[in-house]
Parts: sequence; structure tokens; C-alpha cells
Amino acid sequence: MSNPAHLPLAGVRVIEMAQIMAGPTCGMMLADLGAEVIKIEKWPSGDDARQYQKPGDNAMPPSFRMINRGKRSLALDVRTPQGKAVLQRLVAQADVLTENFRLGVMERLGLSYDELKAHNPALIYCSITGYGRTGPLAQAGGFDLILQAFSGIIEATGEPGRDPVKPGISLADTNAGILAALAIVSAYVHRLKTGQGQHVSTSLLQAAMQQTYWLAANYFSTGHDTPRLGTAHSLIAPYQVFKAQDGRMVIGAGNPKAWLGACAVLGHPEWADDARFNHPQKRVAHRDELTALIEAELALAPVADWCARFDAAGVPAGPVNGAGAALQHPQTRAIGMVVDVPDGEGGSMPGIGSPLTFGGTSQPALSPAPRVGQHSRTVLDDFGFSATEINDLLAAEVVWEG
Repeated sequence: MSNPAHLPLAGVRVIEMAQIMAGPTCGMMLADLGAEVIKIEKWPSGDDARQYQKPGDNAMPPSFRMINRGKRSLALDVRTPQGKAVLQRLVAQADVLTENFRLGVMERLGLSYDELKAHNPALIYCSITGYGRTGPLAQAGGFDLILQAFSGIIEATGEPGRDPVKPGISLADTNAGILAALAIVSAYVHRLKTGQGQHVSTSLLQAAMQQTYWLAANYFSTGHDTPRLGTAHSLIAPYQVFKAQDGRMVIGAGNPKAWLGACAVLGHPEWADDARFNHPQKRVAHRDELTALIEAELALAPVADWCARFDAAGVPAGPVNGAGAALQHPQTRAIGMVVDVPDGEGGSMPGIGSPLTFGGTSQPALSPAPRVGQHSRTVLDDFGFSATEINDLLAAEVVWEG
């Protein structure tokens, strides 16, 4: 197991009844913090994300491996009375249960918080839904794409005068997983103080809406949606992507000092006094003119040279990297955001590391993402099931080994 005793959640047992991305992201974060995470999966297909394969994948998809490392898999049919009884025994010895089913599914299975807390009053039960647990859309299902669209994120993203676009990452799913982990850790601290468990929840809608602070501030103050601005900012300029001689870069002159520094680096200190640019609101109003002037200067040298000049002047700037360049950069490696994860087949694959550091340590030793039911027998044994009970469950096809 990859749960060193020095990690904050060492000894915490988590039952993960979650799949695809939001719930498993939460579980991965808890595992990275030292928790023992038991992934409950259906047989034989397991987590639906196991099917998200691209051409050329002939085994476990890399996307599944990425967010299911450090977990053990128990293949269990919770729809049967025997399977439900098994889960109840697990819950009685666990600290946390996570689930991200559509609202009402766990209730129909007889696995609601109220039913499971009878077996463990100290249980922390975490639910992730699409739209939340109350309101007119509470019963609706939702995926990341749907809630990015609903929340206004997609409408705000893209170039002026063109169709909106979806950001290239799963904002709602990932943030929902992070928020769920925060809720669980907060509830765990509460339990340490009071001995009481509780039901905590978040949703893809809440996770998406949390990302819209700037959009909401603009709407509440003006009554209008923020127009699509490409990479530009509605309140700051220059603060966007620019073309240089050999590629693209960003400049973030987000305060007066940075603006003066940018003018100096670009060889035009007089811009600071130009009537079009001598106030933040004027720079925003004349953004197109300012962009053209900046890009005329940037065209004279490559991105790396400009980045060095801006850095020397203390002006935030940087290259526009692809994912590969970012993953290979020595800074990314220096902070442990790329780690080698065992692949379960004698080799390893790179993965995204933990973004948290404790006492100088950011990443525990990692175990590979499991096969469906890979740890069924050992998990049940660890939770006190006898060999006879385990064999009977396997024979009855309530539990499977993968």
C-alpha cells in the first residue's frame, strides 16, 4: 500500500462508489494524502471511464490510470441483498464514503446516508451530483460539458464575434473533485472535535459557478454578460496572448508597476504618458491599438528573448506552451508535478503529481490503478471476512476477482 504514516490522512479508510472523473479525482487526492481508498466497481466493466479508450489503447486507458492510482478495486454487486450487506460491513469500519450518482440512485439501492449511518454514526458521506441536491433541476443528470455550458463558462469563452468554445479541460469535474476532498477533510476535522459524522455534498454546477467570480461581478454590477474577449481580460490590459517572432507569449501587466516595466522593456516608455494608455480603463478601451503596437515590437525577437527581458524587469510574462512543453519543463519537474506511476505490468507511466506539499514531501510512493476486482479478496480479508465467507461470495457472483 502507498500510505506512508507521515501523510495527513494515513489510517483513514475511504469507500469510493464513484466513477468517471469528479468522484475519482476526489479519491485520488485523498489517496495522495495517505488515505486507504477502496474503489467499488461493477463487474465486469467497472468504472465507465475504463471504456474511454483512444485508438491504439490495448489495455487500461491512460486517462483512467491517471486519476485512479493508489486505490484498490473491489468488484461487488451492491444491487443484491448479499452485496448490500457486504457494503454495510465495509462502511461500519470505514471513515468516508464517496458517491457521484444521479440524485436518488443511492436511495433506490438502499444505500443512502440515513441508511448507512445506522451502521456507522461517525461516517462521513460525500455526494457529488450534477445540479445539487435541491432546486428544480436537482434530479437532472449532468456531465462536465453540460454544466460548463449551463454556468456561463462556455458562453464567455472564445474570440469576439465567433462561436463560443469549451475550454480544453474538464473544469467542472476537476473542481468538483477538489471541493469534495475539501469537504471531506473539513468534516473529518469536525469529527475529530465532536465524534459526529455527517453528509457533505457538492455538485458540478457549484464547482462550475465557483469559477465565474469575474463573470458574476461584471453581471451584478452592469446587468450584462461579459463579452467574449479571446485571451484578453475585461478589466486589465495588456493581459493576454501576443504574437512574437517565432510563436506566442503572454504578458500580464496587471498593475501600474508592471505596466511601466512593460513599456520600458518594449522600448516605449512614452506609452505610459500616452493619452490612450495612461489609465487602466483607457488601456482597456484602446486594447486593439495597444495590442497592435505591442505585437509590432514583439515581432522583432523570439519568445525566449522577450521572456528573459520581461523577467529581468520583473514583469510577469511567459511562453504559450503546449501540454508537452509544460510537462517536460524542468520547473514542472522540480515541483513534483510529473511523477512516475507503476503501470501494474512491471513498467511505469508518467502521471500528474500531487499539487500539495507537507513537510517538504509532495508525493507518496504510488501504487498503480487497479484492474476491476483486482483486490476483492484482500480487501474483504482486511475488513474481517473469513475465507469461507469470501469464497461463498465469489461462488454466488456477488463478488468477483479480476
